[in-house]
Amino acid sequence: MSNIARCSLKHRKGSKMHFGEVCIQTNDVIKLADFYRSILNINSDCSDEVHQFIITEGTTLTVYNDGSSRRHNQDPNISLAFTVDDVDAEYERLLKLGVHIIDAPKLQPWGAKNMHFCDPDGNHIYFRSLPKQPA
Repeated sequence: MSNIARCSLKHRKGSKMHFGEVCIQTNDVIKLADFYRSILNINSDCSDEVHQFIITEGTTLTVYNDGSSRRHNQDPNISLAFTVDDVDAEYERLLKLGVHIIDAPKLQPWGAKNMHFCDPDGNHIYFRSLPKQPA
């Protein structure tokens, strides 16, 4: 049994909070939004240079330029993990898109199978498949 299956997380009594949004700040909203739409297989006709929604269902993913000066977007301070059905199929799809893969899909000790790459700003991204739970 994986560590993921053994962990049980519960809200504390009287506490009910949901994670709402991940916002990636950048100097180039168009470039970063296009990258995320391509790796996540999402279509959009949005061309806003300040703020774009990438995922709007559940926890949202947005890209935003707050107007501050970032030195060439080389200050990565976030890692994003996306759960996918088949990390091996996604690996092949991303290779065809020309994405530079840092770590090919590999089974982790906790049972997930992960691959690792970076977005154009250097933020770390993981695609992972979780072990199937018995019915």
